[in-house]
Amino acid sequence: MYDPLLLPELRVMLLENDEPGMHEFCEVLHPAQVAENLEELTSDEIWRVLGHAGQAKRVEVFEFISLPRQMELVGTVDDARLSALIEHMAPDDRVDLLKKLGEAHVERLMPLIAAAERHDIRKLLSYPEHSAGSILTTEYATVSESATVGEAIQQLRSQAPDRETIYYLYVVDDERHLRGLISLRKLILARVDTPLSKIIERDVISVQVDDDQEVVAQTIARYDFIALPVVDDQNRLVGIITHDDALDVMQQEATEDVHRMGAVGTLEQSYLTTPFFTLAWKRGVWLVVLFGAAFVTSSILSSYQDLSAMYPWIVAFIPLVIASGGNAGSQSATLVIRTLALGEARSDNWHQIAWREVRMGLLLGLGLGAIGFLPAMILTRWHGAIVVSGTVVMVVTLGTLIGSLLPMLFKKLGMDPALMSNPLIAALSDFTGIILYYSLVVIVLGRNG
Repeated sequence: MYDPLLLPELRVMLLENDEPGMHEFCEVLHPAQVAENLEELTSDEIWRVLGHAGQAKRVEVFEFISLPRQMELVGTVDDARLSALIEHMAPDDRVDLLKKLGEAHVERLMPLIAAAERHDIRKLLSYPEHSAGSILTTEYATVSESATVGEAIQQLRSQAPDRETIYYLYVVDDERHLRGLISLRKLILARVDTPLSKIIERDVISVQVDDDQEVVAQTIARYDFIALPVVDDQNRLVGIITHDDALDVMQQEATEDVHRMGAVGTLEQSYLTTPFFTLAWKRGVWLVVLFGAAFVTSSILSSYQDLSAMYPWIVAFIPLVIASGGNAGSQSATLVIRTLALGEARSDNWHQIAWREVRMGLLLGLGLGAIGFLPAMILTRWHGAIVVSGTVVMVVTLGTLIGSLLPMLFKKLGMDPALMSNPLIAALSDFTGIILYYSLVVIVLGRNG
C-alpha cells in the first residue's frame, strides 16, 4: 500500500520538476517503500522519478515493483535502457521478468547484455517453471577448501559487493562440486591461520535443481536456513535459494491453495489487477462443475418424490442433514490439505488419517445427532427422530472420510490436493447424504407408511 503522506508530496515534486526532491525520495527511503508509492503513478511518471536515482538504487526499486506493473514499464522504454536495467538485476528477479516477455523480445535484448550475464540468463531460463532452478540466484560466495580462514576472509571481501548474501560461504573444488559450507559467524570467530578443511560443515543439506519449489521452501522453513544450496545430479553447485525467495514461494503456494479450496482457478495476478473476464472464467468453470454436481443431487432427490409425499416432514430436515455432512467434510478437507502442504503427513499415511477422521466423524455425528433428536421427535415422533439423528451420524462420518481421503488420493496421483475444493467436497457429501437419508427412511418407516 502506498503512503498517503508521501504520495501527494511526490506528485508535487513531479509537477514542479523538483529534481533534488525526487533524488532524495529515491535514495533515502527503503526501495520497497519507494516502489509502493511509485505504483500509484503512470509509467511515464515512474520513469521520470527513477531517472533521478543512481543505477543501483533504480534497480533495487524496480525489483520491488509488482511483476504486472514491471511488464507495463517495460513496454514504455527502449531496449538499450531496458537491457542496462536487466543486466544489473538479481538473477532470479530478471529471469521472472524475462519469462513474461515474448521470446522475440528476449532475443532482441540478449545482444545488448554482457556476455557473462547472457550465459547466466539462458541457463536460468532453461529450468522448468516452479522448480528450484527457476528461483535460484547465482550470486553466492565460494571459497577454496585448501584456504586458511584468513585467505577465505580475503576471498570473501573481493566477492561480497556482487553477492546477494554472504552469511554462508560454500566450499567447492575446481569442478564446482559442493564440498561443504561455513557460516560467516564461524569464519570470523576462527583463528586466521586455521585451515578451512578443519572447521567446515561437510554434511550439507541441499536440493536438486529440478526439485519442486514448494519442497525447497519447506526445507528452508524446516531448518531455519538463510539460504539453501542447489546442486545438479553430479553434486555441482548451481546456485542458492535465499529465505526471501522461499517466503515468496510459500505465499504463492498458499494463495493457490486458498483459491482452489474456494473453487476458483489459480490467479496469476492479484484480484484487483486480474482482467474482469479472466476472473469470470476462473470462477465460472468451477461453478459449472458445482452446478453439475448440484443437478445430480436434484435428480436423486426427485427420484424419492413418492416418499416425500408420504412423509412430508422429510423435506423439512433435508437442509439439516446435507449441511451437516458437507460442513464436516469441508473441515476434514481443509485440515488434511493444509497438513499435506506443510509436509506434516504424506499420502502414505492415508490409513492413519482415515481412521482418525472416522472416529472424529462418529464423535461429531453423535453429538449433532443428539442435539437434533429432540426437535425431530417433536415434529415427527420417535421413528422420524431416529431417522434424522441416525442420518446425521452417518453423513457426518462419511463426510469426514470423503474430505480426508480425496485430497490424499489427489496427492498420490501427483495432483494438487487443493483441487479437491471445499464446495466440491460439500457437493459430494450432499448427494451421498440424500441417498443415505431416504434409504434410512425406507429401512425404518417403509414405503407403505
